[in-house]
Amino acid sequence: MNLEQARFNMIEQQIRPWSVLDQTVLQTMGSIPRDAFVPDSLVSMAYADIETPLAHGESMMFPRVEGRMLQELELTIEDECLEIGTGSGYVTACLATMSKHVDSIDIYEDFLGAATEKLAQHNISNVLLQQKDALKDLSNPRNKQYDAIAVTGSIPEYIPVFEQLLKPNGRLFIVVGSGQTMHAIKVHRDSNNNFVRTSIFETKLKSLVGVEQKSAFSF
Repeated sequence: MNLEQARFNMIEQQIRPWSVLDQTVLQTMGSIPRDAFVPDSLVSMAYADIETPLAHGESMMFPRVEGRMLQELELTIEDECLEIGTGSGYVTACLATMSKHVDSIDIYEDFLGAATEKLAQHNISNVLLQQKDALKDLSNPRNKQYDAIAVTGSIPEYIPVFEQLLKPNGRLFIVVGSGQTMHAIKVHRDSNNNFVRTSIFETKLKSLVGVEQKSAFSF
């Protein structure tokens, strides 16, 4: 299988048609080999329009959703980022390539170990991976604040715990809802510390570990 051609096709047939036109995002996703981050048995599906399965019943996001998320975060090379849900480490690699530094957390130690190895293999060193439970360990108001926060699992209804970790002018991407009714939401903390929440598209995403699923959500 020609993986480079598959990566090109992913960009042209999945990412661009989903209104991802930011050149930095396209170049980043076009240069980082997604096949290096998927399970070995699924390398041939690395660029398919699917949620690639991982261990623990988890999965990678659709490539098109990854692209939209990266675009909505409006990253710059001076940004400090937080990723909630390291997973395979692929999104971690994209965030690190587009920003100054990434703190990435996951509840599963084996995910963190594998991601550490893969990031090192690709000479990505501006990351810190830690084992944490997002909802339990990030609720302290004294926690570090970030320019951009990527939440790679959904929550059933919106709670402001993660937006409090934003710096002024910071951006947060999160998916909210349950069942077949989910929306990707972008939160912007303006210079006056007001939070502007915008629903940007419908999607579906596995929930963060430990989050109680409900039949409806509020926004």
